[in-house]
Order: sequence, then C-alpha cells, then structure tokens
Amino acid sequence: MPASFAFATGVYQMPNLGAGDRTFIVDDADILSLVTKNKLNNTLKNLADLTGNEVRFVTIRRLDYGETADSFTEKLFDKWFPTPEEKANQTLVVLDTLTNNDAIRIGDAVKGLMSSDITQSLVNETIQVPIREGNKYNEAFLAASDRLTNVLSGEPDPGPPEIKDGLSVQVAATFKSAEETDDKSATIVVVVLLVIATIVPMATYFWYQSFSG
Repeated sequence: MPASFAFATGVYQMPNLGAGDRTFIVDDADILSLVTKNKLNNTLKNLADLTGNEVRFVTIRRLDYGETADSFTEKLFDKWFPTPEEKANQTLVVLDTLTNNDAIRIGDAVKGLMSSDITQSLVNETIQVPIREGNKYNEAFLAASDRLTNVLSGEPDPGPPEIKDGLSVQVAATFKSAEETDDKSATIVVVVLLVIATIVPMATYFWYQSFSG
C-alpha cells in the first residue's frame, strides 16, 4: 500500500461519539496547540451546558481516495448522530489539512439560529482567511469557536474577519502595528544619535588632551 494511502483517514477510523458526549475536539491532524484545545473545550463545554447546542471540530491529515471534505463530514455527521433528534442541536466542522478544505453540517434546531449565509461564511471566511495567511490553524478555530458561540447563544453575529489589502484585520490584535513599529524604530534612532552626539565630542576632547599633555 502506498504511504499516501496509509495515512488517509476514513469515517470508520473516527472515534465513536454521540450527542451529549463531552469530547468537542478531535485533532487527528495534530495541528492545534494544547492551549488552543483547552480554550476550545472550555468554550464549547460552556456553550453546551448553557444552550444545549453542541459544536465539534475535527481535523484530519488527508481524506480517503475519492472522498471530499463535504462527503466525509456528511458521513461523520450521520455516524455520530444517526437520528434527526440527535442531529437537531449539533454543529460539526471538519478540516482536511492536506488540501485545507473544510466543511460544516448542522442540525435542524441550529438552522433556526444560524442562517445558511453565516454557515458558509464561517467555513469560507472565518476559518479560511487565517489559513490562507499562513496556516494559522489555532487562530482559525478560535475565531470559529467565538463566532459560533455568539450565534448559537442567540447573540448578534460578529461576522467574519475584516479583509484589508488581502489580509485579515483582527480587532483585538496582539501584535504590533506597522505604525507602532515605525514609532519605536524612530525613537531608537533618536536615542542613538543623542548618545553619539554626547560621546563623540567627549572622546575627541580626551584624545586631544592626551596628545597636548
């Protein structure tokens, strides 16, 4: 068997979960940090406890031959939640990291809270924008979790990341902006020039004194 097929994942290899199960993250592709997993689990557990709406994220390395992210997600949704009653309050998001294609399936009760536009925006923008910027998987799933939590709690939809010049703009960014970086660089340059302006005349004076003495 070729190595590429040996690492493919089929629905039959997924753990047996179901409605009410406390496992919310199945990171088969091993792309999420422990910190991210803990945050996601805590957020999704609280969502389930407060609203009864359950969200599960699944990552896989590659799909079986002929499988797509959509077909895999459909089959896994049916495996975990075989009846309409079990499907009702469920949301399942799957990402295949080989192609970075993702898919989502939701139950009938969830459809009353989350429109098809939001559903598609979640997988096409909230998750895909950070991934397109450099496989920022942790950022993508945390953003998806936050958005789903808002919507499934009956709160206003915060929407997808804002796109500006081909890059997403995070409202509460933890990195320094270009303006902040430029200001810091300018400050360093001024300090260095002041130091040079002070030290060079003094060094010149002492050098001159050593020769004149």
